[in-house]
Amino acid sequence: MTEQSAAQKIGIRVPEVFLPAKNIDLHKWAVIACDQFTSQPEYWDRVEKLVGDAPSTYHLILPEAILNKPEKDQRIVYAQQKMNEYLESGILEAHWSFVLVERRLSDKTQTGLIVALDLENYDYNKGSQSLIRATEGTILDRLPPRMQVRRGAPLELPHILVLYDDPEATVLKKVLEQKQDLPLAYDFELMEGSGHVTGHFIKDQKLIESVVNNLAKLMEPEQYQKRYGDLKGKEVSPLLFAVGDGNHSLATAKAIWEELKPEVGMDHPARYALVELVNLHDDSLKFEAIHRVLFNVDDKFRYTMLNHFGSGANVTTCADFEEMSEKTLESTDKTQRFGMITSLDYLLIELNEAKHNLSVANLQEFLDIYLQEHTDVEIDYVHVYDVLNQLARQPNNLGFYLPPITKDNFFKTVIIDGSLPRKTFSMGHAKDKRFYLEARKIL
Repeated sequence: MTEQSAAQKIGIRVPEVFLPAKNIDLHKWAVIACDQFTSQPEYWDRVEKLVGDAPSTYHLILPEAILNKPEKDQRIVYAQQKMNEYLESGILEAHWSFVLVERRLSDKTQTGLIVALDLENYDYNKGSQSLIRATEGTILDRLPPRMQVRRGAPLELPHILVLYDDPEATVLKKVLEQKQDLPLAYDFELMEGSGHVTGHFIKDQKLIESVVNNLAKLMEPEQYQKRYGDLKGKEVSPLLFAVGDGNHSLATAKAIWEELKPEVGMDHPARYALVELVNLHDDSLKFEAIHRVLFNVDDKFRYTMLNHFGSGANVTTCADFEEMSEKTLESTDKTQRFGMITSLDYLLIELNEAKHNLSVANLQEFLDIYLQEHTDVEIDYVHVYDVLNQLARQPNNLGFYLPPITKDNFFKTVIIDGSLPRKTFSMGHAKDKRFYLEARKIL
């Protein structure tokens, strides 16, 4: 298989990447993903003050902190004008290349690869069998304002992380072996204590072929069977790429492409989206569980929940939070587990006849039904154990302690169950999210 046909098969291509000229201050140029710190406008105030009038991706995006403010439309027009200005003034320079990205996060370094993904191979709808799939349900109501930003924009700037499942780290093996010989793209400290980022261009044809061919090998039947087993006998199309961060941004790119396609044909830059590919097994990636708290719950809740799960549910009373959490995290192939906290007790719930591959999926399915039928009950999603315990122990509240999804189970779950329930996992803290840095023409 030639490199071109292999690349077409797996839906990637070498992008024309635009980066700032060498005289641009990259510390001011790169800013964090627009959907971070939305409840902390002071963060974006500091960014605006630091950047000032200097060339910066801050001028090219719409921070979601101002998404519902009157100046939103004016800001979108301003961003698109700045994109044209940067292109025409020579602030941005083009490079046909993959980019190896190394981002130092605390004591770990995350390694990624900038590529262009073919949106023809992506479907964010429930039940998708596409090569590229969403990992969480796409909320369609969140797309229109994002589409307004992208529609008519000459550039795209990605904060999308797309995962691939490469436990033996074959895809970037040759690239990393020759890293010292790769041309430097950038190397600088990110603002607001978000670590350091270094990029290297990958223009050598043999290295490009090694990346493409090793990605393609991940879909070979023998490799697929080795990683995922018989998939419960389901007939499924291969999954190669799963969206880790920026699901709604990639869905926006897809929606705009579907708008344009009848007018522009298949050979158009908007058919592709610039993303960073990251190996699921990268040491820096840590999946953290997101727990649930219910407010204003009546005393019939336990009966309603156990009636929903039927005879396949077992309940064990635990002495305290520590015992409940330890038992919830114990590995077992026979049952799925989650903890339940009330004002009176700590419980371990075990499901012997689970419908879905994850305990959070089975629980969330019930909670969705319950909340629809009990409109006076509210739900919140929390990350911190102490907060979960404190809130759940209050009268008329209760909480659910959930185990994190494991890397070995992540892709298999998306393959079997489709996109995961909302708020299934968290991937890093806000300050560790991707920064806007590279750009690509989409007009």
